[in-house]
Amino acid sequence: MYLVITRTFPPELGGMQNLMWGLTRSLSKLNLIKVFADYHENHEEFDKSVSFSIERVSGMKLIRKYRKSYMINDYLEQNNNVECIIADHWKSLELIKTKKKKICLIHSKEINHPKGSSLNKKVLSVLNNVDHIVANSNYTKNLAIDLGVQEEKIVIINPGIDPVVEVPKKYLDEAEEILKGKKNRIITVSRFDKRKNHEKVIMAVRNLKEIYPDITYTCIGYGDEEEKLKKLVIELKLEDQVTFLKDVPSNLKNALVAKSHIFVMPSIIYKKSVEGFGIAYVEAAQYGVPSVGGKDGGASDAIIHEKTGLICDGNKLEDVYSCIDNLFKNNKYLEYGKEAKINAENFLWDRIIENYKRIL
Repeated sequence: MYLVITRTFPPELGGMQNLMWGLTRSLSKLNLIKVFADYHENHEEFDKSVSFSIERVSGMKLIRKYRKSYMINDYLEQNNNVECIIADHWKSLELIKTKKKKICLIHSKEINHPKGSSLNKKVLSVLNNVDHIVANSNYTKNLAIDLGVQEEKIVIINPGIDPVVEVPKKYLDEAEEILKGKKNRIITVSRFDKRKNHEKVIMAVRNLKEIYPDITYTCIGYGDEEEKLKKLVIELKLEDQVTFLKDVPSNLKNALVAKSHIFVMPSIIYKKSVEGFGIAYVEAAQYGVPSVGGKDGGASDAIIHEKTGLICDGNKLEDVYSCIDNLFKNNKYLEYGKEAKINAENFLWDRIIENYKRIL
């Protein structure tokens, strides 16, 4: 049996939730699975639909942490058939007392504390006492080593994706209506926060529209920066070029990505927040859409520079601008899009799980 400990799990939505769901579902094809996950409203129907056992832990955050650890430690004492524990976060293992094999995933932001600080010491006390550490990218591996994590414990395994689902025609038609028949289409699907760098893309669109008057930029998501970004669009008089959408059904979101020409997310480091990998680049690639990503973080694990997309310096407006321009020139995005679609197959869960098999 494999025991999965996670703070985030469906039906809650989000990138981490998708990662833990894909990993757990893939592991369930190899062995019996028991999941300990935080409580989420409306979880009952979801939990009944899966082929493994999920134990939900409720309560206030601090109390929940201790309750969950107590329940897991008790479960481990009562069940000798647990072969391996897989955790989503170092905090999920902080209070777990066992000599069973432990694997901990790391993503970047959650371990990024100043070396020698109390939080850094807590991170190291957990990570340096597990059997294997799964870094989501080369960037995250190097960050962990710089912060004092034992290099020999770290293996790089990128997050996986599910096979692409064909988008129903009615959603493709709806996407066309939203895109208003524009000929130069860029899109971002992400939270509106500083590190995603929508601001630089919007400013680039202001300059790009001089060369590509038919350009449109679709922003799908929500977040703290939303109102600020909308004000910037008004200030730059880009209301006809930039569209904000939220609470978009999955099929429509996929249709909008599929109907776009370039996925743009030139992420930057903001305070301690950094893009550890960037699964959105790979999800866009599945539809034959190349990406522009930022050099800060793990985007280069998801994008092959000058083959499946371009890596830019997201801090420099001219770099963001030139990358989008270069992909539109001579329809270069079509060539890169074909390569991106082929490369995306390397991230399918059926292939990614083979890397986990080597450390289980």
